[in-house]
Amino acid sequence: MFLTISTTGTAEAPATDLGFLLHKHPDKAQAFSTSYGDAHVFYPEASADRCTAALLLEVDPVALVRRGKGKGRGGAPDASLAQYVNDRPYAASSLLAVALRTVFASALRGVCDKLPERAANPLPLRIEVPVLPARGGEPLVRRLFEPLGWTVVAEPVALDERFPEWGDSRYVRLVLEGELRLADALRHLYVLLPVLDDAKHYWVSPDEVDKLLRAGDGWLAGHPEQKLITSRYLARRWSLTREALERLELTRLAEADDTEAEEIDNAIDEQTDTDEKPVPLAARRREAILEALRAAGASRVLDLGCGQGQLVGALLKDVRFTEIVGVDVSVRALNEAARRLRLERLGERQSTRVTLLQGSLAYTDARLKGYDAAVLSEVIEHLDLPRLPALEYAVFGAARPATVIVTTPNVEYNVRWETLPAGHVRHADHRFEWTREEFRAWAHEVAGRHGYGVEFAPVGPEDPEVGPPTQMAVFTLLTSKTTTPKTTTAKEAAAA
Repeated sequence: MFLTISTTGTAEAPATDLGFLLHKHPDKAQAFSTSYGDAHVFYPEASADRCTAALLLEVDPVALVRRGKGKGRGGAPDASLAQYVNDRPYAASSLLAVALRTVFASALRGVCDKLPERAANPLPLRIEVPVLPARGGEPLVRRLFEPLGWTVVAEPVALDERFPEWGDSRYVRLVLEGELRLADALRHLYVLLPVLDDAKHYWVSPDEVDKLLRAGDGWLAGHPEQKLITSRYLARRWSLTREALERLELTRLAEADDTEAEEIDNAIDEQTDTDEKPVPLAARRREAILEALRAAGASRVLDLGCGQGQLVGALLKDVRFTEIVGVDVSVRALNEAARRLRLERLGERQSTRVTLLQGSLAYTDARLKGYDAAVLSEVIEHLDLPRLPALEYAVFGAARPATVIVTTPNVEYNVRWETLPAGHVRHADHRFEWTREEFRAWAHEVAGRHGYGVEFAPVGPEDPEVGPPTQMAVFTLLTSKTTTPKTTTAKEAAAA
């Protein structure tokens, strides 16, 4: 996929200022990783009179097949062999729109510290897209761009120049010219490229409404094709489309009344508003763990790999957990956990409930024996696979708590995050991420070797195709193999 942005200038206001506005130096060729391949930015021409920035997106066809199939997730929506034969590597679409947002994030926001006046004022711009899918043809292209101040050239691309009788394809060569702010031009492209294609390569979730309204701020509310743009951008999901249109109407009314949208939309008292806010995945994970611990009747709990103590803090708030031990190999993390938990300020009753210990989960540790439950929350994926057996024995074989809770990312869900580069894990320190099948196979093997039963539960919104973002296994020590010798507490072992 290919797109160019050109401008002209003078000696006082050189065209090469485009490099400052895009935050990309004209003398450099730069590459950026995106969800489906590499985006390259370079300047075919850069002089005071004229400057052109080019964005080239090289789509990885393997990632395209692995990360999405069919309409809305990377395949051509009208091709029977869409996962193998499609136009995604060549025709501008939501793939290119995401690349625009990834590469030109600051320019999209209109931010330029070095040339704030240039960023705030219109520029003479020329934008070219050699191959653009246009479901609706040239008339629709004009209806979308001309109301925004663009002069539009949309030349139909022939199916095959050697056989003119076959007619034109659904693709056009697009040229836009006009004097607009660069940020506005980029926002027009970000929204309208996938609208013209009428397909998205990633799952359209509720937060797409916010993305649309941010990018459409200042122009979408008054656009004559507002309904079509909104519906197509949100993959024709009627509930999301209705929400977006209602918010756009509120914006239009506020502009007409020269006031703020919040002043018009004041029928609900914010202090008594009971609408739920989106819950972060980390919070959902902690709540799922707490529910599992309560269901197991645990009162003495180990948080293995406690990090900065978020779960320890949540456990402290529930009086049924009488002893909480956080273990981590990192002294720095333990110090941060102590600071966050304000251990030095806790009352005597609270302080006796919590202990922070330094220790490695790759080695057996007598201090960890005899507890009701142990939690490994987002821990195993930080270990190299050859070291997992050592952790397995240290926890399930030596410490042997009655309940073990393990959570880990579900790699299948990664396709739902459009900004996560293809083939990348969610965190730079993750050594691996498992599919649901791989995690279940590992858990069953561990349970079988050490006399545990195991059950699985989703954490976070469960997608019908790729499952939840986090997967959780709850191991329960089987009665026939349970031994509960009296052991010292962590505080007693530490003191000894």
